[in-house]
Amino acid sequence: MKFDPLVLIYALPLLALWGYSALRARRRSEQARAVLEDNRQAGLIEPASLHPVIDPALCLGCAACARACPEKKIIGIIDGKAALIEPTMCVGHGACAAACPTDAITLVFGTATRGVDIPLLTPEFETTVPAIFIAGELGGMGLIKNAVEQGRQAIAAIAQRVRQVPDAPGVIDVLIVGCGPAGISASLGALERKLSLETVDQSSLGGTVAHFPRGKVVMTAPARLPIIGEVKFGEISKEALLTFWEEVIAKTGLKPRFEEQVTAVTREDPYFRITTSKGEYRAKTVLLAIGRRGTPRPLNVPGEDLGKVVYRLIDPEQYAGQSVLVVGGGDSALEAAIRIAEQPGTRVTISYRGQAYARARKKNREGLQAMVKQGRVAELLESTVERIDPASVTIRCRDSLATIDNDAVIICAGGLLPTEFLNAAGIRSEAKFGTA
Repeated sequence: MKFDPLVLIYALPLLALWGYSALRARRRSEQARAVLEDNRQAGLIEPASLHPVIDPALCLGCAACARACPEKKIIGIIDGKAALIEPTMCVGHGACAAACPTDAITLVFGTATRGVDIPLLTPEFETTVPAIFIAGELGGMGLIKNAVEQGRQAIAAIAQRVRQVPDAPGVIDVLIVGCGPAGISASLGALERKLSLETVDQSSLGGTVAHFPRGKVVMTAPARLPIIGEVKFGEISKEALLTFWEEVIAKTGLKPRFEEQVTAVTREDPYFRITTSKGEYRAKTVLLAIGRRGTPRPLNVPGEDLGKVVYRLIDPEQYAGQSVLVVGGGDSALEAAIRIAEQPGTRVTISYRGQAYARARKKNREGLQAMVKQGRVAELLESTVERIDPASVTIRCRDSLATIDNDAVIICAGGLLPTEFLNAAGIRSEAKFGTA
């Protein structure tokens, strides 16, 4: 049989292409496996809320899910199968499940080992306490588009409910708690329906988005806001999104009350009495449009109420030339220490009660250690803050006390979840252990 040289002409390029593709897939698999293993070692394997579970028997390894994910690095391909490699970073977008051609992905709340408490809600977003509603991240789905839509739908149900309750002097139709996307959408919906309302927020405009680092890019699909209409964002910076919300408030005349925390919601039939840090309200209905991250966890030490103490890093450049203490041992604390230490003239100290940063990613641990070796960060492990003064901080390091000069304190000690608040209001939740 005569050998046809055309076989080599066509076969060699195909073999080379196959070899290149196989090598590339192997490298990507190794990279994804390394990310997953790093997160396992750091204990960062439990998703915060809604997330995908992938059936390897149905997965083709086509990576359609990874490409569809707006965060891009949440799903990786390991040995030809999709895997959730950044579990704690998943925001429950759901685009991965929609993109999967074989229905190999199921979206679930919680895991077999760690339940996620989700308030029990009706299809109209009403809780187990009649006339108290929940929209947005607290209900388990925090994306901007979802939050806007839920706020709009919840206020439609509230408009029906308030008609069933008699008017009374000093009683408003709805008290909206939270001024993030869900709260703003609901507030605009209330204005559109000519309901009497108050909107309060324990912090500032924008909800969770307001606490993102400066310059962070936010991705969201088109959403329809009451009064405003359809809004198409795509990729937008944190600052641009906040500017948009400010313009919406100015245009519509909405008047949210900021720096006002709700401390209790009490039923006084047929109304509610809502107690806040600044007073009281009476309302026919209540809409909770708050996040799941909760109130920042305080240290409860003398001097924590000083103006120089904050609980999130927003702009590292503002600390240039200052002596800064960062408290905490998670990713947010390490990232804050690193970014501040990069600013000119800063003197950064990080204090953590543990012996090691067990729940921080490898890149952040390595980044911090590089700063420590360069003398740009002073590291105090097994330490606790004893006292904060206007120009100094006192820290207990094992059995001794040290006082250091200080201009600013950033506390990254996690948050107090609103579970206790919900329980006090009588709102029932259900623990989801990998529930679809």
